[in-house]
Amino acid sequence: MTWNVYLSGEIHTDWREQIIKGCEAKDLNIVFTSAVTDHDSSDAAGDGLGAESNNFWRDHKSAKVNAIRIQKLIKQCDMAVIRFGDQYKQWNAAFDAGYCAALDKPYITLHSEEIVHPLKEVDASAKAWATSPDQIVEILDYLLNQK
Repeated sequence: MTWNVYLSGEIHTDWREQIIKGCEAKDLNIVFTSAVTDHDSSDAAGDGLGAESNNFWRDHKSAKVNAIRIQKLIKQCDMAVIRFGDQYKQWNAAFDAGYCAALDKPYITLHSEEIVHPLKEVDASAKAWATSPDQIVEILDYLLNQK
């Protein structure tokens, strides 16, 4: 069985790589997808539509272009992992969680205990809450290998 897992959220740590390497070590048959994680490239996604003197409109265009990719990948995934880091507010990740919930796509949140309260509604719709990439790998191993 091959699974398609969408990795959403925080881009400033190597959590994605930890999950991917952990799944490779267990020889799990998973295709991982994600939004563009290079911050500068993501911010410039709409620049081909014309220069903007106001950053609001530049961000607006780029968000819409990025949404094309994100929505397609979430619709295609079997489940998503949505990471919320402690340093920055990942509003986009919260939006991805809501999109998953609206599509009835299962998702697992990944975040520290310190931000449980602000994420209570996001976690309430999640199928699980993990605090480490290793926990995500264990869940994926279970989902793919248990009979």
